[in-house]
Amino acid sequence: MSSLKYKIIGLLLFIIVIFIFVWEWGWTISLFFALVLIYVLFSKKGGSIFDAFKMFKAEQKELKIEQKEEDQEQLIQTSLNDFKPKKGAKIAVALSGGVDSATSAYLLKKEGYELKAFFMVNWDSAINSELNYILTDDEVCQQTKDYLDAKKVADFLGIELIRINFIKQYWDLVFQKFLKEIKMGITPNPDIFCNKYIKFKEFTDYIFKNYPELEYVSTGHYASIKTKDDDYFLGQAIDEFKDQTYFLSEIDKKILNKIYFPLANLKKSEVRKIAIKANLPTATKKDSTGICFIGKRNFPDFIANYLKDKPGKIIDQKTNKVIGKHRGVLFYTLGQRRGLNLSGNKEPYFVSKKDVKKNILYVATEKNPEFLYSNYIETENFNLLAPLELLKDFVWIKTRHSEIQYEAEILNVKNTKNKLKITIKTKEDIKAVTPGQEVVIYKHKLCLGGGQITKNEFKI
Repeated sequence: MSSLKYKIIGLLLFIIVIFIFVWEWGWTISLFFALVLIYVLFSKKGGSIFDAFKMFKAEQKELKIEQKEEDQEQLIQTSLNDFKPKKGAKIAVALSGGVDSATSAYLLKKEGYELKAFFMVNWDSAINSELNYILTDDEVCQQTKDYLDAKKVADFLGIELIRINFIKQYWDLVFQKFLKEIKMGITPNPDIFCNKYIKFKEFTDYIFKNYPELEYVSTGHYASIKTKDDDYFLGQAIDEFKDQTYFLSEIDKKILNKIYFPLANLKKSEVRKIAIKANLPTATKKDSTGICFIGKRNFPDFIANYLKDKPGKIIDQKTNKVIGKHRGVLFYTLGQRRGLNLSGNKEPYFVSKKDVKKNILYVATEKNPEFLYSNYIETENFNLLAPLELLKDFVWIKTRHSEIQYEAEILNVKNTKNKLKITIKTKEDIKAVTPGQEVVIYKHKLCLGGGQITKNEFKI
């Protein structure tokens, strides 16, 4: 409520109270009280009293909201149970050749589950050779090395390993979609596509169709499955740094009752210790990083196989002056600093906007946060993984896997033709919010779902 409204209300109260005072105690006391009230209403110090009162009210309101959120979170957490397959269940284990999936399989084996292991082949390294990219021996053999490592783990645990080819499905459902959106000028996340279309769709469908005796699918992801009253939810892992629910936010809720994540309640350091103690073949293997089809190259080098250079202007968004040239706006992403060739400036420049039609790349410095930061975010096709009623009031969001969670408020939820459009206002300004990337919403340590960012704004 504005100060003007407070003063109008104060004046009305002033008239009423003075009338009562005159009626009860006469003019002397009433006049004294009137002078005090006028001072409070209209003097500078009085204004500061009002400001302090408003601040106090706002703080009290925020404390009540926080307390309500904490109480609700405690209630939800105590009412949810960690999902665990029944004793002796038959489980399909996805082995990637890394330490996480190996430890997951080891823990399941130790608990007496009947296992069958699978290795997914999603990318053909030879495709890179056809794209005029000379592969190193390491890159050509990495997928083979991963398979051999997975085979060593399976043999060590005494379980069968089956190799499944999803190269065509990956190309059609993940890679082609990735390229299409890059050409539109947005920046998609192929890891999210891979989980949505391949690992938790094509793979799970294949398992349950061809191996009907298998009841569940298990992977080495850092996430958890929560359950209550025959309903299933995607929960965060205990290791907040390694938590991978950001990448799992677009999987189908219907599959949650068939998934198990053995690493849900373990930190990465504990997983490594378990693997070493158990003498697992991949116990000391380094974690893989990056997107499989990009490999060790940087993004511009990779995308150059599919896009031609289209030089254009780099413009300072604040001054509207041309300050450089770029090789093509599609080679850049919002927030990017390196590769702009704008050295010699007092302040570093970051990509702030891309005009694909005009082929103009806009940049800005930290001195102009209105061009680099956002506090309003929209997504138009949100994948819901929890009850709709949780999508209200205050939540936590991520716009990148590696960043912290930001407190935010759900301003609007619109359901049109089974598509959820959500408008979010963040408490803090977030740098380089990028259309095409995922905004993932959290509440009470549950992943409520995610959707690609379609719009971002900075509003004062």
